[in-house]
Parts: sequence; C-alpha cells; structure tokens
Amino acid sequence: MIETRYFEDLQIGQKFSSAPRVIDEAAIKTFAAEFDPQPFHLDEDQARHSPFAGLAASGWHTAALTMRLCLASDFRPAGGILGTGGELIWSKPVRPGDALHVEIEIIEARPSRSRPEQGVVKIRVTTLNQHGETVQTNAERGHREQPGLGRWRGSVIQDIGPLAQTG
Repeated sequence: MIETRYFEDLQIGQKFSSAPRVIDEAAIKTFAAEFDPQPFHLDEDQARHSPFAGLAASGWHTAALTMRLCLASDFRPAGGILGTGGELIWSKPVRPGDALHVEIEIIEARPSRSRPEQGVVKIRVTTLNQHGETVQTNAERGHREQPGLGRWRGSVIQDIGPLAQTG
C-alpha cells in the first residue's frame, strides 16, 4: 500500500511516478465521440490528412489520463490532488498503442506566509510516452486544506505553479 504524504514528508527535488498505461484506438475514439468529436480524433483517413498526420487522442483525453495516472502514482498527498487553474501544454500527440506514465516533481515546499499552520507545495507533472517523449506538461494552481489535523500533518496548500516559474 502506498503511504499518504503530508507536508513534512515532501522535499524539493523529490520525484514520484506511475506505472504505464496503454491507450488503444477504441479508447481514443470513445472519448472523442463523447467529449471532443473532431475528425482527427475519430477517423483514421481524415486524421491522416490533418496536422496530426494520423489518429491522435484529444488533448483533453490526455489530460484526463494524466490525472488518473497521478492518482495511481506513488504521490499521494493527504486530502487528494486539487487544482484551481494553471497551464497545460500538449507537446506531442498521443497515438493508439502509446504507453503513458507520469513523473511528478516537488519544485517548492515552504510554510504558507498567510496561513502559518499550512504549507505550500509546487509540483510539476510531466506525461511521457513509451519512448520517454513528453506528450504533456501540467503546471496548475491548486489549493487544499484539511482542517483539524494539526499544524503540519495534512495541512497543505498545493500550488502547482506556472511552467515559466518551474523551468
């Protein structure tokens, strides 16, 4: 069982990862039909003549898969992973047969200036395919509190800052 991580368990530079998950053609088309019904996500022939030059998963499908992979990773912050906005970059299309995994890195961990009973943690989430190529980078702002669990234990604000600040 993977342990729940609290503010005092997290250190700058610490990394977490998930196991890979293979994305098949049926999943790409099913997601697209429901949420992003564009021809390059639904039809191989039309996709070949698109900027993707082949069937590609919706970026929103990639984002949803990234969240699922984060939840299945060894990064388990107490109270969950919540976001309130930020930056999302799709750098390479996800194709049928790709095996995606995530890497999560702590890039900042400090006491909150405005709420000294809490901590602020910034993370960067990178989604990679089976060739180690980045398909998505996720840097979003998040906020989470768990009142009543003590000064640090479980009291964390996740601030998944903009990519420009993480480079």
